[in-house]
Amino acid sequence: MSVVLAELFGGDLPIILVIVAVLLLFGGTKLPKFARGLGSASHEFKKGLEEGAEGSKSGTTSTEDQK
Repeated sequence: MSVVLAELFGGDLPIILVIVAVLLLFGGTKLPKFARGLGSASHEFKKGLEEGAEGSKSGTTSTEDQK
């Protein structure tokens, strides 16, 4: 049975199973909000990395960086 499924989906079966599980757990209405939250978290993380790189280049930290 799993050989037949593997032939149908190629090597993408685990990915498809994860997507189906996420859909079942969160439902279709909460997924856009979840994706939006992940996107904003990623944006904030990259922004923090850039700010940290700028602070390490200058070698000094201001009182704003310490907060």
